Amino acid sequence: MARVFVKELKDGDSVNEVYLLADKQLRANRNANLYLLATLRDRTGVVSGLMWNVVEENVQHISSGDYVRVRGKVQLYQGGLQMIVTHIDPVPETTCNPEDFNVQAQANAAPLLARLKELLFSIKSTELLTLASAFMEDEALVTGLCSAPAGVKAHHAYMGGLIEHVVGMSEVADRICTLYPTLNRDLLMLGVLLHDIGKVKELSWDPTLAYTDEGQLLGHINIAIEMLNEKLKVVETRLGRPVETEDILRLKHMILSHHGTREFGSPTIPMTPEAITLHHIDNLDAKLNEFSRAIEDDLNAESAWTPFNPRTDRRLFKGLPKHA
Repeated sequence: MARVFVKELKDGDSVNEVYLLADKQLRANRNANLYLLATLRDRTGVVSGLMWNVVEENVQHISSGDYVRVRGKVQLYQGGLQMIVTHIDPVPETTCNPEDFNVQAQANAAPLLARLKELLFSIKSTELLTLASAFMEDEALVTGLCSAPAGVKAHHAYMGGLIEHVVGMSEVADRICTLYPTLNRDLLMLGVLLHDIGKVKELSWDPTLAYTDEGQLLGHINIAIEMLNEKLKVVETRLGRPVETEDILRLKHMILSHHGTREFGSPTIPMTPEAITLHHIDNLDAKLNEFSRAIEDDLNAESAWTPFNPRTDRRLFKGLPKHA
């Protein structure tokens, strides 16, 4: 019997299917009664499952990252679909096909990596080109770069999302430097590569997207600075001299300030033309991806609008339904 993917769910459907439990939370309603909020995922999308009036001991047998068989009914709530769950139980991983559950990247990593190398290897500064090469020659790092998501819930939240994000930003950065020739293209291109490079250690993605212990404790910005310091030692050995102090300061500043403001996690704010450019390119690529995925993944095909998204503080207009 063919499986029912998340994307195929409709209002009123009865469900008896296996999904990946991406997140599990016990919450209390206004009457202090506990309910389970389960984030259920397969390769086509995500749906929230709610099980009312649960006892904590009764859901201890399931954990985030488990494959679970879910029985319940789909309903429309505030413009979006959710599932009211009556039963949820773990199933053996060996009975599941991982390809049914891994959210696929929109593009193959191989051509993205080739394009990234092409852009990076056009850097003219010998020191910065050597630094870029030190990163690109690190096979474990490149494997992580091609596999990692760029986030767990927001933008590019799927395997391969990180390199998609970096290459998208690199293409924009390359074009912006033509329009604004006073920008230091070498620094900007390298800053794009390095701003999120710490996510290869901050995040895990097998099988569910989550934060590592290192990621929780340090965050990708601090991890990226550590990784940069390690590669600078490699460059110094290869060149027989240290990299220009000002270039190092500018690169580190771009990493530390790329979230734009302290309230969004930046230790400092952008204070160079390249840093402010990097911040806006990052924000543009992230927001466009988040908007596009929200529209594409919305399960309610009959609505012209997505459900309200607390992250973006808005609903998104998908366009009027096309009727035959």
